[in-house]
Amino acid sequence: MRFKALKDLSRAAPLEVTLGSLPEEIFITDYAKAKAFAVSELVRRVHGEAFEWYGFTLAERTRPEVIVDVGLPENTENQETYTSISPERIAAYQEALPSGTIINGWVHSHGDLEYRHFSPLDDYNQATVLDYVTSLLRVPVAQKEVVIRDLAFGVIGEGPDPGPPSGEEKEKARPAPASVTLLTDVPVGRAQLLETVYGGFCFGIVIGDEGWTQQEIHYKTRGVLTGETLVSKREADLTLVTTGKVLTTSDLEALELEVKDRIRPITHQPANIERM
Repeated sequence: MRFKALKDLSRAAPLEVTLGSLPEEIFITDYAKAKAFAVSELVRRVHGEAFEWYGFTLAERTRPEVIVDVGLPENTENQETYTSISPERIAAYQEALPSGTIINGWVHSHGDLEYRHFSPLDDYNQATVLDYVTSLLRVPVAQKEVVIRDLAFGVIGEGPDPGPPSGEEKEKARPAPASVTLLTDVPVGRAQLLETVYGGFCFGIVIGDEGWTQQEIHYKTRGVLTGETLVSKREADLTLVTTGKVLTTSDLEALELEVKDRIRPITHQPANIERM
């Protein structure tokens, strides 16, 4: 047998049916963006220096792709070039939110640093937030064919006894072992198995005191049968949604109290912390 090209020997790509999509850009309200930069300004005013801080981006449960607010949790520690996030603090903050509000990502500041992109330490924090957020924001995004190279079919109640062999004849009648055996109530000659793939997303935004922003969307998908998990990310545009809602004087006064209570500056630099 002769083939025109090696591609003629390749197996066809597994069937995949799209069920839904995940966001490819980040929508944020003017109020939420203004609040994020207001926190940075208050950190400098209250603590006299530009420390890194982090908060959670918040959304309505019915519209998880739009950031409508920024929440400031109790930060574990704040340094000039470092802050950290724990799963326990994410869960505690989510539990304290109204039932219609969810965390859909995080925002943090690099203060007055010229480091205008995500650092390796940011990636570590991002993974923590991604794991938690995608556990809340899972939606079916596809049905994907599960390729089984050694599949056997059997009919329930028919065929040799699956118990231990009792003699040579019984051993000969036993079917050859397969990686997967599917038992049905009728004979089946051929089948195509599709698993549902669930996916979720998480926003990541870094801001600077000079007004710049950098943002990414992180994704995680997982097949319900195979457990195959894929994590990816992409840079994304930040699209402003005008609402007309502004930070009032009382809003800023309340936010200042949160900054005093929840931002915990550490002025010394531990030896084991990687500096950017």
